[in-house]
Amino acid sequence: MGGLLLGGRGRLTSAAYRRKAIELIGEAKAAGAGLVSACREIGICLRTLKRWRKAFLGDGDGKDRRKGSPRHVAHRLSEEERQRILLTCNQPAYGSLPPGQIVPALADQGLFIGSESSFYRVLHQAEQCHRRGRARLPQAPRSVPRLRADGPNRLWSWDISFLPTTVWGVWLHLYLVVDVWSRKVVAWDVAEVESAEIAADLVQRACLKERYQRPSGFGRHQCHQPLILHADNGNAMRGATLESRLEEMGVLRSFSRPRVSNDNPYSESLFRTLKYRPDYPSRPFASKDEACEWVAAFVDWYNHRHRHSGIKFVTPHQRHSGAATAICQQRTNVYETARRANPTRWSRSTRCWRQPDEVWINKPPEDPEPILELPLIRVA
Repeated sequence: MGGLLLGGRGRLTSAAYRRKAIELIGEAKAAGAGLVSACREIGICLRTLKRWRKAFLGDGDGKDRRKGSPRHVAHRLSEEERQRILLTCNQPAYGSLPPGQIVPALADQGLFIGSESSFYRVLHQAEQCHRRGRARLPQAPRSVPRLRADGPNRLWSWDISFLPTTVWGVWLHLYLVVDVWSRKVVAWDVAEVESAEIAADLVQRACLKERYQRPSGFGRHQCHQPLILHADNGNAMRGATLESRLEEMGVLRSFSRPRVSNDNPYSESLFRTLKYRPDYPSRPFASKDEACEWVAAFVDWYNHRHRHSGIKFVTPHQRHSGAATAICQQRTNVYETARRANPTRWSRSTRCWRQPDEVWINKPPEDPEPILELPLIRVA
């Protein structure tokens, strides 16, 4: 935060910005904040604040009058040696090599111009210290996907998992699409390959089964919120066939960050439940039909008989269809009746059976209440 106002650690701060920082810290202290905390927000320490205040006492202009190191570096590179380093690095033979390879290559020729650190320092001062060759610049981190579902068929998550077969090295691919809000498995398939075409057909069948219609209108005038399909960064998830099919159906796409499994937690949790079922086969599947038969039985159990802990122990089908509200209200009435019958057994309120109104993928953190908000000036 202090970098927005000041030059940063090791940088000279002008007298104008020092005076502004002293005023802001004074306002913070008057509002009840401590000096140490206010200085930390600005990006300085308490000792620096005292030195700045001392520089403004009397007729002081607040400028930094400290002198640099008086010593003279006798072995400093001369201007001729600096130019020789630049000319060497700009030669066609070394134009795409970093100093870590240029220096050994020169040593093989019996030449020593400077060390690797000297090469980097000279290139940096000449604004030539860039990535060489076809190396890409460091990419900015991808933003965190924050998706919210407040009803069924608002946010789906899907993924692909492997199912073992009796042939060594051959796997079946299990496709599962789950509604994030209700946890209901809305579509599934077992295939021998991982393909965007299979995924596109699967999502299309799920939309037809759930009677999802493409939203009409644009922006605020849309009749309803478009469905979002969230997935990781696999080849099938980013396939052009799936992308075009989703555009035809009016479904938006969302992707996890690379190598971050927490961005797709509902699919990962579903696969964990599937593969740790007591009736999960201890031996590999003998055929695709056998795998389909077992997955169909699992999906029926999961949707209609499994009481999910994330939705107050109702089945995904009950929450998806809207029956979960009445079921939880009946549970609340049962608990209230039991409490009235034996009030001494209840030291607190009864168990909360209220259904969660919304479900998030990466819910935004709640900002803590700041002690004092200091206005900062962005340096041009």
